[in-house]
Amino acid sequence: MFIVISYDIPDDLRRHRICKTLQNYGTRVQYSVFECYLNHKQLMEVKSRLAKIAKDNEDNIRFYQICKKCMTKVEIIGRVPLAEQPYYFLI
Repeated sequence: MFIVISYDIPDDLRRHRICKTLQNYGTRVQYSVFECYLNHKQLMEVKSRLAKIAKDNEDNIRFYQICKKCMTKVEIIGRVPLAEQPYYFLI
């Protein structure tokens, strides 16, 4: 599934840890936005990892699942194309 993950983290150290974690799961397309192709297990894993870093009363992390039909309607202005689904998966 295609997931867009965005975050707003006021603390520099936590924000850096969130970013480093997300780099293992997807493509950074903006400073606080990642596009990821994840299966259900990977999605649960990344949510668990991020929850251990984030503070509920200060941080905001959002997950948007985009269906295949809706992906064809994504419009981009600028130089970064929509992340492509990888042709291989590391196990």
